[in-house]
Amino acid sequence: MDDPYHNNVNQQMTEGGQYTYTQGGGGQDGYPYQTDYPQQDEDAASDATEGADDDDQMYEGEYQGIPHPDEIKEARRAARLEAKRKARLTAQQQQEEEEESLPEQYESIMEDCGHGRFQWTLFFVLGLALMADGVDGFVVGFVLPSAEKDMCISNADKGLLGLLVYVSMMVGALVWGGLCDKMGRRKCLIYVLTIDLVFSFLSCFAQGYGFFLFLRFCSGFGIGGSIPIVYTYFTEFLQMDKRGEHLSWLCMFWMLGGLYASFTAWGIIPHYGWGFAIGTQFQIHSWRLFMFVCLFPALAALIGVVFMPESPRFLLENARHDEAWMILRQVHDTNWKAKGEPERVFTVTHIKTPQTQEDEFIEIQSDTGTAFQRWTVRKMTMLQQVMANVMSLSAPELRLQGLFLVIVWFCMAFSYHGLGVWFPDMIKYMQYEEYESKVKVFHRERVERFHFNFSLVNQVHREGEYIHDKFANIEIKSVKFEDSLFENCYFEDVKSTNTFFENCTIKNTVFYNTDLWQEKFKNCQMENTTFLHPKKGCHLNFQEENDIVIYLVSFLGSLAVLPGNIISALFMDKIGRIRIIGGSMLASSACTFLLLLSFSQGAVICWQCLFYAVSVAAWNGLEVISVELYPSSKRGTAFGILNGLCKFAAIVASFIFAAFIGITKIIPIFLAFAALVCGGLVALKLPETRERILS
Repeated sequence: MDDPYHNNVNQQMTEGGQYTYTQGGGGQDGYPYQTDYPQQDEDAASDATEGADDDDQMYEGEYQGIPHPDEIKEARRAARLEAKRKARLTAQQQQEEEEESLPEQYESIMEDCGHGRFQWTLFFVLGLALMADGVDGFVVGFVLPSAEKDMCISNADKGLLGLLVYVSMMVGALVWGGLCDKMGRRKCLIYVLTIDLVFSFLSCFAQGYGFFLFLRFCSGFGIGGSIPIVYTYFTEFLQMDKRGEHLSWLCMFWMLGGLYASFTAWGIIPHYGWGFAIGTQFQIHSWRLFMFVCLFPALAALIGVVFMPESPRFLLENARHDEAWMILRQVHDTNWKAKGEPERVFTVTHIKTPQTQEDEFIEIQSDTGTAFQRWTVRKMTMLQQVMANVMSLSAPELRLQGLFLVIVWFCMAFSYHGLGVWFPDMIKYMQYEEYESKVKVFHRERVERFHFNFSLVNQVHREGEYIHDKFANIEIKSVKFEDSLFENCYFEDVKSTNTFFENCTIKNTVFYNTDLWQEKFKNCQMENTTFLHPKKGCHLNFQEENDIVIYLVSFLGSLAVLPGNIISALFMDKIGRIRIIGGSMLASSACTFLLLLSFSQGAVICWQCLFYAVSVAAWNGLEVISVELYPSSKRGTAFGILNGLCKFAAIVASFIFAAFIGITKIIPIFLAFAALVCGGLVALKLPETRERILS
């Protein structure tokens, strides 16, 4: 028989660990009631806790499954940290997606804009800037023979002029390449062309050699930055399938610069009458007029760039979305209107911009500090940003390809510019040897009471005696008098070129209105000798100093690259940059061996033209791949470093190759061959970029 108590009472446990009893039978009309466990005395405590310390006592709620408050706080803290970690991971993934989508979206926008009138206009404007750089590369070499006589430049100072021009262009490439990634392509190009124009114009009127040297250095610093900016600027307006071809076409303007400089030098410098004088001290000869004419490409480029917009890719990289959108719309509308479809609408409404780093420029309030202090802080901050950009090029993902590019650029520049110095110097040396082979030697001649009224050319007089002789209204060219006696002689209106008196005795002789002065007499003994109205200083002889062969060599060398330019432009996107670079450099190395067969001036000119025609394709490929390998935020900086390295290699090569002129041909040819082979093989390790979207 069941217990009535158990039949009438239901027992339930509440959340608080208490029991609720419900009596089903009589008593309390069936209402539920609660009761606690019966209170226990301290003596009835559990044996398990008996004798335990206060610190070791267990939390009371632990028996009932309730967490300790400290555990709750720790769990909440861990949950918050996990939520932050997930938020950061999500934000990082979104940022990566944004950065990856910007290049793809920009490429699709450029494809929608098409390639047309806008790109061709920019092509000619930037081409003029590149042409100005090509002209500057030839100016110093063309004017130096005249300038060294006009300003009495010594051989040591003459070498200093050529060196400083290349150094200034190297520094300019490094500085302006970095600045164009922070200040903008268009703005830096305007600065570059303006600096070149101002200082080149002033150098046309510089009378002192020191001032002329300073002005040419400043001019080189300006124009040296044009190449990195021009290629970076034009690349960012081209779609992927047009980059290789049109950047190669752009390279042709450097060739046009060489043609322009050669042709104008040939037509202007030898014409002495084209100069003018202001007083007796301020002389403007034809070589200065030539320098003035060489300013025209830079002036035309500057006027054109003023009307061109900034690169939209640069603006997007710097979070200037609205300006970039307006420029892209301008490109779109200009191209399609020129194609006869003005109704086409620019449909892009939103362009994703990468999440840029926090702007590091420190803006100082107008009432804080002076204007100079604010300017200094901003410029120093910009310098720090440029240096940080340079250091970022050593990142692991850019380090290996950057090293390969450096090797290829250096090898190509070393061989190209080294042979570029060797070719004209070799021709001059051959001319000198031919001239020396025709020298006439007179030994122990005695001439008395004779009137020299004809020019003396390419002669050597040893141990001669000249008594009561007259030298009047003549030119003495490349004549040397050694251990000779001049007694009671008279020199009047004599012009001399490369003429010297060595270990001579000169007695009772008069020099009237001649340019024979102290530097012409070496270890000579003078007795009762008079100099009246001497023509001190240096004097130009345009027939002597302006050999048209040199202008012809430069003209033909520049013209020879035309076939190579055309071929590389047509095949750059078809066979790839790497094959163009490697194949051109290896083929150029084979051409260097033909220089061993150059036994005449005509042969040297022929092999020079062949070498330039073959090697120009490698230059085009290098310039294309250099702007495609690096991201937009570092493109100008990287190209500036590579172009600066090119100038450094040219400086090293010019000293090495020039040192062997007249000694041997084998060493310069071997050095050029080794550099081209090394660079060509390393170029094959570079990544192909013809199908790469600009990152």
